[in-house]
Amino acid sequence: MGLLSGFRVVQRGRGLAAAVCGRIMADVGAEVVCTDPDLDGPLVAYLNHGKAIRPDADGDLIVCEGGPAALRAMGNDPETLRARYPRAALVFISPFGQTGPMADAPATDLTLFFASGMSRLLTGQVDDLSEAPIRPVGEQSIFLGGLAAASAGMHAAQAGEPAIVDVSLQEVLATLAMTELTRAGLTGKSWQRKRLTDGNGATVCILPARDGYAAISPREDKQWAAWLVAMGSPAWGGDPRFATKADRVANFDALHALMSAWSRGHDKQWIADTAQAAHVPSFPLCEPAEQFESAQLAHRGYFRTLSIEGRDIRAPGPAFGLALHAGSPGADRRASSLPLSGVRVLDFSWVIAGPTVTRFLASMGADVIKVEAPGKGDPGRGSELHTVLGQGKRAIVLDLKRPEALAIARDLAAQADVLVENFATGVMDKLGLGADALRAVNPNLIYVSASGAGRTGPGARGVAYGTLLQSFTGFAGLNRHPDKPPRIGFAWLDPMCGLMLSFGIAAAIWRRRATGDVARIDFSMIEAMLWTMAEPMLSAASGQPPVPRGNQSDRFAPHGVWRCAGDDDWIAVAARDDDDWRRLCAVVPALWSIADMEVSDRIEAARVIDSAMADFLGPMTSAEAERVLLDAGVPAAALARSGDLLRSAHLAARGFWHDFGSAVLPGLPWRTSFTPYTAPAPALGAHTDDVLREVLGLTSDAIGALRSAGALG
Repeated sequence: MGLLSGFRVVQRGRGLAAAVCGRIMADVGAEVVCTDPDLDGPLVAYLNHGKAIRPDADGDLIVCEGGPAALRAMGNDPETLRARYPRAALVFISPFGQTGPMADAPATDLTLFFASGMSRLLTGQVDDLSEAPIRPVGEQSIFLGGLAAASAGMHAAQAGEPAIVDVSLQEVLATLAMTELTRAGLTGKSWQRKRLTDGNGATVCILPARDGYAAISPREDKQWAAWLVAMGSPAWGGDPRFATKADRVANFDALHALMSAWSRGHDKQWIADTAQAAHVPSFPLCEPAEQFESAQLAHRGYFRTLSIEGRDIRAPGPAFGLALHAGSPGADRRASSLPLSGVRVLDFSWVIAGPTVTRFLASMGADVIKVEAPGKGDPGRGSELHTVLGQGKRAIVLDLKRPEALAIARDLAAQADVLVENFATGVMDKLGLGADALRAVNPNLIYVSASGAGRTGPGARGVAYGTLLQSFTGFAGLNRHPDKPPRIGFAWLDPMCGLMLSFGIAAAIWRRRATGDVARIDFSMIEAMLWTMAEPMLSAASGQPPVPRGNQSDRFAPHGVWRCAGDDDWIAVAARDDDDWRRLCAVVPALWSIADMEVSDRIEAARVIDSAMADFLGPMTSAEAERVLLDAGVPAAALARSGDLLRSAHLAARGFWHDFGSAVLPGLPWRTSFTPYTAPAPALGAHTDDVLREVLGLTSDAIGALRSAGALG
């Protein structure tokens, strides 16, 4: 029986992001009805596999896709659907949202990655700004948009009144880069694409191997010392140019060359195994097809065999390891109409993925108690990240090395509804705070663990970071131009997992409220990454290994990016069909004579079209080019900087940016008919005394004694 058994979803129309939303809900047991599904092509067939097909049905959640004009034309506008489904949550997905001056602007996966600023960040900093920015592999805008719709929709379905959710793909993609957006809101400054020193803070890099590449991340001093020993203690290890992390950043090119000279003599798996044995995070860069032979994924039963287009294909499965046990629904403690009002979350997570999901939970009304160690607390406090991801939470300090603090943690867990942790495998069990131990004190506790490979299997104890897992899954290796070596790139996986976990936890809360069943969620970041890489994974399973394509497309023509007149100014343009092509030809004089070309001919004539586009767009700024093309009805987007998003009239009209004193900060990746909860991110330990008094009923004397014993830092 699945997590959402008994939950009904109606997927209206043929939108692919809506199909992704329906896919993840069906993966955990929801009944999903498609009213008019598209089944053309392996990816679409996979997304809609196993869903019921009927002209209409009742549902708890209705999801459809399109801008406001398209929705009205299809009879899927909010007014019509509210009359048809008076008690359901309604979720609308579109490129730029249902409101604002760009609400009906045309877009594609490529142009959305430019409009959101993600193409500027995706592959990391570059040595040469003539290298064109690219989109990621596998139609990622629909996967991120679908995950956001599933998360927001699952929360909205539990609101005190029928709710409406408005998901903008541009905003979903933009909020992946929370640090960069927050920095822009606080300082007005934007991240630059030109590489400075190592571009990654000497924390992670890719090394060439005898049979490919390996990624390593000796980010801590003790890891760096262990890495030198793993490399055989080379003489250059004592070079003062590499003595500190700052030194390694400043002299990264020389350091990388020395490490590469060593790594080229070894296989990629050997390098990763040697590093892991020394407790240095490392993974080989794998091809998608290599994942089918993974002992870890086999142990967890990850892949499923589906019949797609008449063939049995191994396809990605859900990223949620899941167990259910009987509990009790408990009294409804909701004090407001917010979906998670009355839900208490004990948050042991840190850095990005976990704090992202608990930020979403706090915004939906949950009382999130963030537990941090004394000293500096969550590393996110060392950057702008905590300013946003800490919003709406209560912060306490517990020194879990002290028995008194562990006792407090257990007492808090006994009073919580959800616990979220992303420590290394085994840490919570050693502390006596594992799922089995806490089930004894609170059988109704939804326990959520997030880790690189999951909590079970031969790879469960590997030391992992999100950027390394992007490399391991094949994502980083495919996100490049064919003639460029792979780069680590943007920390994509962590915020994406935040969206997926937010959905999973909301589903688990719905389940407990509906039936009393209590979920134990064992979340694997590798499995989540592969789930969103369905397109290249399906291709690999069919015997057609995916290769780096840059911005090339087999479906659309033209489909590419061109340099404009400004400083690192670029424009992305895509013709989705013959109508887009004719509209493009109408504004580019050099294309007038070939306006009747069909897509196959346009692909053959790519060089001629590329030259004409370069001549036409080159003298313009990217903003001018975007306006000319959008006015003509052609999907186009200038390469956005974070500062451009800060100044966007469209995002301002949609209320994306929120005032916090003298600065503005980015909001959620969706708009809702109810007002989410927000409050400034707390200082370290700001609510320790309040939480201990209110939740555990401790007196001031008892709290003072704990502080004297060092339990509270």
